[in-house]
Amino acid sequence: MFAIVGSLFFTVSSAQNSMVQCEDTCSHVHGIDLSHYQGEVFWEAIGDNSKMAYVYLKATEGGDRIDDKYERNIELAHKYGLKVGSYHFFRPKTDLTLQLENFKTQCRPSQQDLIPMIDVETKQGMGNEAFCDSLLKFLDMVEEAYHQKPLVYTGTNFYNRYLVGKLDDYKLMIAQYSSKEPILADDKDYLLWQYTGKGHIDGIRGYVDKSRFMGQHGLRELRYRRKH
Repeated sequence: MFAIVGSLFFTVSSAQNSMVQCEDTCSHVHGIDLSHYQGEVFWEAIGDNSKMAYVYLKATEGGDRIDDKYERNIELAHKYGLKVGSYHFFRPKTDLTLQLENFKTQCRPSQQDLIPMIDVETKQGMGNEAFCDSLLKFLDMVEEAYHQKPLVYTGTNFYNRYLVGKLDDYKLMIAQYSSKEPILADDKDYLLWQYTGKGHIDGIRGYVDKSRFMGQHGLRELRYRRKH
């Protein structure tokens, strides 16, 4: 997703390699997420890959950063038939109104197939109470702006250390780069597992994050509902 390093995620190289092409060996619904880190993407090739049903695109970060590949990526992802959602990288110390306004400039309701996603990976040195207060306020603001609760992305270890019991009302994408499915300390159900940051797919040079739905969960649960 962003730059996930250190002890946030337990990574075993042999397990990583075995999971890279998970979609070849299972029947779950798979997808990818992209940002400017992937550079120029050949969307026609991705669209031809029937195993990839959805993509989450990085739109913004903090109060003023905009992903410079977002506009092109969302236009072409739609053109080549993927279901598309957008995400914001959350900076808990940055003014929440500025972050929301930044996200709204890019994540336009008319372009969304999937509910917005908030990428939560850092506390920026804040105490846990202050961090959770900032995050929950921001999630409320996003819900008010888009008329639906956002999806929350985070890692297993980050969730278990800082977010247990705090996100009961939210759908989750959990990142854990290993052969074992994530286990959350409060046994909360989650919709999506991002199982590798080193996936490969035709149309993208280098690595790409891949995820899949868990159990009987599916795309219908993330459908963006436009307000009429």
